[in-house]
Amino acid sequence: MNDPDLPLSAARPSRVQHTDEAVRGRDIQRATIVAIITNATLSVAQVAIGLFANAFSLVADAAHTLSDLVTDLLVLLAGRRGADPADTNHPYGHGRIETATTMLLGGVLAAVGIGFLWSSGLRLQNMGAQPGLHPAALVMALLTLAAKEGLFRFTLAAARRLNAPMLEANAWHARSDAASSLVVAAGIGGSLAGYPFLEPLAAAVVGFLILHMGLRLAWKAVRELIDTGLSEEELARIRQTIEQTPGVIGLHDMRTRRMADRVLCDAHVQVAPRLTVSEGHRVSDAVYLRVRSAHPEVQDVLVHIDPEDDGDLQTVPPGPLPERDEVVAMVHALLGTDAVEPKRIQIHYLGNRVDVEVLLPAALPPDSESALQRRRQAWLAEHAHYRSISFYGQSAP
Repeated sequence: MNDPDLPLSAARPSRVQHTDEAVRGRDIQRATIVAIITNATLSVAQVAIGLFANAFSLVADAAHTLSDLVTDLLVLLAGRRGADPADTNHPYGHGRIETATTMLLGGVLAAVGIGFLWSSGLRLQNMGAQPGLHPAALVMALLTLAAKEGLFRFTLAAARRLNAPMLEANAWHARSDAASSLVVAAGIGGSLAGYPFLEPLAAAVVGFLILHMGLRLAWKAVRELIDTGLSEEELARIRQTIEQTPGVIGLHDMRTRRMADRVLCDAHVQVAPRLTVSEGHRVSDAVYLRVRSAHPEVQDVLVHIDPEDDGDLQTVPPGPLPERDEVVAMVHALLGTDAVEPKRIQIHYLGNRVDVEVLLPAALPPDSESALQRRRQAWLAEHAHYRSISFYGQSAP
């Protein structure tokens, strides 16, 4: 079923979704591979120049850079796995792999920030223990700073283009490396100029910034893992799309949650109370397609069709409502044993009461119709959960 008001692409969301996910996963992998190559090259160069120039801070920064290779590999793995389509064990896809990796990287950032604060305190207590440095160490620190800042900007741009929080976390990790390289450059430059206290002071400031960023990213991932919903502004946009769908007369109990860059949504949609099942299903399909078309970040929409706003029902039902078998038996009892078989019996459960509509093959004779009406009225007087019972005779095939 296709809605004529929607683009053709919206009618086939599964295929488009899988294609977009595959392209997005490959782009995340490319950006991560660039980071891996950059960090590997810088690590080797920092170790070599650090040992040559007696710059142990460069060697320590190289160890920090090597730790990034581990996180880059985690991101690469998560990018591949997160783009996998849904399967039996993961019916909603593998997007939470990105979320878990984002939380892990946030924790790493927080640990790095604490490490900077700790090392700053130790250096401030041992100001005279710095060895003589070669100017080559400053050159290497500045080159490292430029490379890490460039890597940060490249990765952050890719993260925002792909809407990948995991990649954004890795970008800020690269910025923490650029900050550490700045600390190393300031420390080496200060030592060469006779001001060795500049390095631990800058390290303390950067440590606070990195700690804050790590905690923020980790908290964002935790909020997603505990199914925190969208903001009220985002909810209002989705709500407006649903309420403007033809056939929808009300909306309640809408819920959302995030899965990496995607959103899962479910909503109770109210339609006219006496629609057929097929027409109600058509409205449900229209809501699904319109939300997916207007809000590309929404991966799935579960639509529950309601004939009334059941959240507003405050009255106590008069008793258990009858099932269809009971209603059919009641209709046959009212018609009598000699009556023709009804062509259709429609049951409407509305307001904790039951409305029954019976379509007969033909109109009843006047005497039979009068007797049926008396039996109907007597039944309604004795059974409070029935609000109405109506009989119709078919006048045309």
